[in-house]
Order: sequence, then structure tokens, then C-alpha cells
Amino acid sequence: MPSSRRPYPPEFREEAVRLVREHGKPMAAVARDLGVSVESLRQWIQRAEVEEGKREGLTEAERDELRRLWRENRVLREEREIQKKPQPSSPRSRAGTRSGVPLR
Repeated sequence: MPSSRRPYPPEFREEAVRLVREHGKPMAAVARDLGVSVESLRQWIQRAEVEEGKREGLTEAERDELRRLWRENRVLREEREIQKKPQPSSPRSRAGTRSGVPLR
């Protein structure tokens, strides 16, 4: 099971991607220097390429919108299921009472 670490700040990720691109150093060397895994660095580079339009995929804004729509869809389904369930009938007035209070 992977250890739970706080995510790296966006500025750190951007700088790591810049180091790989501008200095032409191998990903493994940059990852080792920064103390991150090669796989993390590779994913950051791929994400940056998607955001720049150089690679197919959903941008961060599109992923956020998709998450919002999934959440909204789930809520609407739950509301629909609640409405489908039979509703308890309203309490009926008993003979000689009005709203549960005896008539005089």
C-alpha cells in the first residue's frame, strides 16, 4: 500500500517538468535529485502536455466539470429513487377529532 503523502504543490510540479524539458536531463536523474518517483514525474509531464494541448486527454478544468456533473447526476438519481418510493399516507382525522384534538 502506498504511503500517504501530501501532494506536491503545483509550483513544485511545474518546476520539475521545466527541469526535464529545458535541461534535457533524464527523468530518472531529475526525479532522484528532487526526491520524487520517476512515475510521478512522468505523470506530471503528461498532465502538462494535456494542459498545453500537445496530448489528447481531459484538462484539469474538464475533469473538474466532469466530476461536478457525476456528482449532480448521482444526487438526481437519489432524489428520483426517493420520489419513487411509496409515501406514507397523511394521518387521517379520526371520527370526532380534528387534527388529533377531540371535538367538544
